[in-house]
Order: sequence, then C-alpha cells, then structure tokens
Amino acid sequence: MQNGKGFEGLFGLVRDRLQCEPLSGHVFLFCNGRHNRLKLIVFDGSGLWVCAKRLEKGRFRWPQAGDAQGKVVLSHEELALLLGGIDLAQTRRRPWYRQVTKNVRSTA
Repeated sequence: MQNGKGFEGLFGLVRDRLQCEPLSGHVFLFCNGRHNRLKLIVFDGSGLWVCAKRLEKGRFRWPQAGDAQGKVVLSHEELALLLGGIDLAQTRRRPWYRQVTKNVRSTA
C-alpha cells in the first residue's frame, strides 16, 4: 500500500490489482512497506468504509502472498490475530468442520 491512498485509490487497488469486486462486502486489508500501518476498505451496503491503524511501536507480521497478485485470503479469526499482533506463520490451523455459505444479495 502506498501512503495517502484513500477511498478511490484503495477501490482501484481492489478492482484492478486484486481483480476483486470492491462492493462485494468483503473486507480488503492493505499494509504499507514498513508494516507499521494498515488500511481496511469494506462496502456495508450503503457506502464504503476506510479505516486505518498506525502502530506506535513494532510491526505487523504480514502473511506471505498466496498468489501472483499478492492476494492473501484470511478467515475472520486470522484477521483478528493479525490485527492483534500475532504472527500467523507461528500458528497452525486445527482441522474442524466449518460450513461455508455463499454471499447472497437480495434484489428487492
């Protein structure tokens, strides 16, 4: 993430670089090069939210990129751990059942 990216810049990164739909309702998280700042963008159905966090000390331990676009898909638990300062590389996921539901939008 480059410093100074706001609504339009982050919207463009999601659409063009990650090749995702910014208005999908998914949470998109970006980190700067020094890993001490995060920005989050999400559409809540009525508008875009952009949130930012700057660490006073320390750095976020950013996970390794999962694909050529630099996209990493996290569960909500992994997102919480990352935001809480936990190194995801030092954790392991335990096998258990999780039902995956499709994001269904009403057109009414």
